[in-house]
Amino acid sequence: MPGEMAVSQEALKDTSMKPAGTENRLSRQTIIRRLTPSCVSVLTLAYLLTAIWIGTWFRRFTPVHDLSPDSRDIVKQAMGLVITMSALVLGLLVDSTRSFYGSNRTRMMETVAKFSLLHRMLTIYGPQAAEVQGKLQALMEEVMRCMWSDDASTRAGSNLTTQIGDEFYVALLRLEVHDDAERVLTAQAVSLAHEIAQVRYLTQAESLPSISKPMLIMLVHWLVMIFFSTSLIAPPSGTANFALIASALCVAGAIFLILELDRPFNGFLRISSEPMLNVLRQFGPD
Repeated sequence: MPGEMAVSQEALKDTSMKPAGTENRLSRQTIIRRLTPSCVSVLTLAYLLTAIWIGTWFRRFTPVHDLSPDSRDIVKQAMGLVITMSALVLGLLVDSTRSFYGSNRTRMMETVAKFSLLHRMLTIYGPQAAEVQGKLQALMEEVMRCMWSDDASTRAGSNLTTQIGDEFYVALLRLEVHDDAERVLTAQAVSLAHEIAQVRYLTQAESLPSISKPMLIMLVHWLVMIFFSTSLIAPPSGTANFALIASALCVAGAIFLILELDRPFNGFLRISSEPMLNVLRQFGPD
């Protein structure tokens, strides 16, 4: 009983020490992280279609003199400035995600090439490197599982990956050297292991999304204003409404592709894992 009372008192103390809004902030952050590109693009499309509908509805009750050619010109000039800023922000987002996607693909191909070369060196080393080969295969399988995982925390690295990597490195250092050729192979293999670890840790350090959420939110708000203003001064015809809806679909699709480029290993545009699988097939059946 005294022990249970002490535990309950500690739990109450820990609960009282937490700020009142901590749990709410954590829940909001969790919801934001779970928003997939599909959800964001659908929400964007819903906002744009709502803006078009509201603009069309307001147009019915707007006095005629408020929709005079002079008023339309002023609205067009104001929206032209917003359109220019939106295009600049959209270009920044495209350039950021394209660079992020390209750098991750380059590092992945570099890692695969070094794994393949390391496997070849150990094969040349001979049967005494069979244990190291097995640990290298286990390391590659774990790295592949982490890289193409849907869980962001797993992609950033796991304790199991570190453990398997340490076991492989220790086994590599313990290889017996009998002549100069084996000494050179061992030194080159250790150097390759260092380079693979550096690339892997660099990939983990840059695993955070490259898209700025405030910039994306501001862009969506600007797009809503553009579509609302355009639908407000557009002629009341089916052709104009169709053009606005089609434009909204295109914009939502563009945002979807931008967000997909920001997920190079788990998305619609994910980098293929076939090069890594081809290297793993070189090890042969277990």
